[in-house]
Amino acid sequence: MKNIHWYFFILFYVFFFIWYTNLSGPLNDKEIKFFMKVISERAVNDEQRIERLRKFMEEDDGKDFFMVNFLDYNDTPETMPATGKGASSSNLMNYYMEYMYPEMFKRASHPVFFSDVFFPAMDIVSAEGMEDWDNVALVRYRSRKDMLQIGLNPIFDERHPYKIEALDKTIAIPVETPFLNDLRLILFILFLTLGLFIDRFRI
Repeated sequence: MKNIHWYFFILFYVFFFIWYTNLSGPLNDKEIKFFMKVISERAVNDEQRIERLRKFMEEDDGKDFFMVNFLDYNDTPETMPATGKGASSSNLMNYYMEYMYPEMFKRASHPVFFSDVFFPAMDIVSAEGMEDWDNVALVRYRSRKDMLQIGLNPIFDERHPYKIEALDKTIAIPVETPFLNDLRLILFILFLTLGLFIDRFRI
């Protein structure tokens, strides 16, 4: 078939778009009520966190977002049951991520950027003790609902203490996805370019 490459590109892109895009829209009242019930049961004495998550859900626009993570590792973590004596903070974090990666990927969520910090903060205002970090990571979530489903899974409760013990401090800040960093746009441009290239140079 003369244009078989276009059929392949279109079919692949449609399946990818459906998987990569949140098609269910923003969280509805029923979903928010369900998540709030679970959160309230797990964070009994943390009203500030409960209200922050409630607002996070109520303001949901249904779009994907990036989570910017600043990580400062614990040089002397305590012994944890699953990782054993002498485990480093990296070992503890890897145990935590063994759960996170599969749950993220099946929800079209994934790391975008990860890098070591090579120097303390160059500019800091009213944030004492926030100068030193080890890593910065950028993670894409398909939707707020996907992030909540990952974080409210009972397995997460077993793994999350390993992340806490692995770190001296951390900050996670949700930000909007830059348009030019959208993998759907990048893949569309790539397939279009490849298709036109094949058409142009096909013998």
